[in-house]
Amino acid sequence: MNPPLRIGLVGAGWVTQHHLQGWKRIADDAQVVAIADPCAVRARERAHAFGIPAIFSDAGAMLAAGGLDAVDIAAPRAFHADLARLAASHGLPILCQKPLAPTLDEARRLIADIDGKVRLMVHENWRFRAYYRLAAEWLRAGRIGAVKAATLQLVTSGTVPDREGRYDALVRQPFLADEPRMLVAEVLIHHLDTLRMLLGPLTVAAAALSRSCEAIAGEDSAVIHLSTAEGRGVGIFASFAAHGAATHQSDRLLLLGERGTIPLDGSVLTLSGAEEDTVTFDPQATYSDSYAAAIGHFVDCLRSGAPFETSSNDNLETLQLVEDCYRMSGFEQQRQSAA
Repeated sequence: MNPPLRIGLVGAGWVTQHHLQGWKRIADDAQVVAIADPCAVRARERAHAFGIPAIFSDAGAMLAAGGLDAVDIAAPRAFHADLARLAASHGLPILCQKPLAPTLDEARRLIADIDGKVRLMVHENWRFRAYYRLAAEWLRAGRIGAVKAATLQLVTSGTVPDREGRYDALVRQPFLADEPRMLVAEVLIHHLDTLRMLLGPLTVAAAALSRSCEAIAGEDSAVIHLSTAEGRGVGIFASFAAHGAATHQSDRLLLLGERGTIPLDGSVLTLSGAEEDTVTFDPQATYSDSYAAAIGHFVDCLRSGAPFETSSNDNLETLQLVEDCYRMSGFEQQRQSAA
């Protein structure tokens, strides 16, 4: 038995509770032994809740102290590139929360700077959700034949004010209010990556982005048309500004094949056509399990030397789609003109 890998976690914000629960599940293989965050209160809370012995006020001090085998970066996106370079300067493998950097160009520069020095995996957990993994298995087994078209819908009322004037999306994740790139760069980046996993390479054919909520800086609605390598159409319709919709996020996917369909409605995945199957998943367990699965994949690949499924270069393809959505929509140029 190899001793557990010693992990240093950078960040103590909202998402780190899910990272730490994932690490806790594989404690025999890897353990978080240090945490760094400029907010001492949050760092102490995480350390106390998850039994982390060492607390630091910044990543530099944590890395200088040594004794780590890898780093998990879960700080705000604006700091990802600098933190990854810092970890690379210490020769440590890196698991970095998505996005790798705020823009495609920044991500490319980061990869050029550290390429070949350390191993880097992007923490893109959405594609590790159990229903998407099963859908991928059904596709690979040819159970609906070649995919002719696909649609994905995500509709919530997260940026519609409630009776007290609060926005559910901002109560849950307050940082979204100040993100100039909100819906596509923060949320739909997951779906674009997952569609790539399911369908292969994609290109953006057209995109329309809009903002209806004055409490946020970025967009809260998107209509995106993509094409597969075979020229099949893929559509995404998403909005956080849908009156009457639920506040929580729930994906609806339809894969239309030559011999059947695979619909996902929230947590129910169905196979219809020549073959029939229905699998219902527990939503909360699926959400938590996806973090554990992504983290487990990182550790397994470090142990075996196998390539990361969500390597830095693979993630550039997802970031290219994100960048193309903003460029082709003209949303940012319109916002600048209005200012």
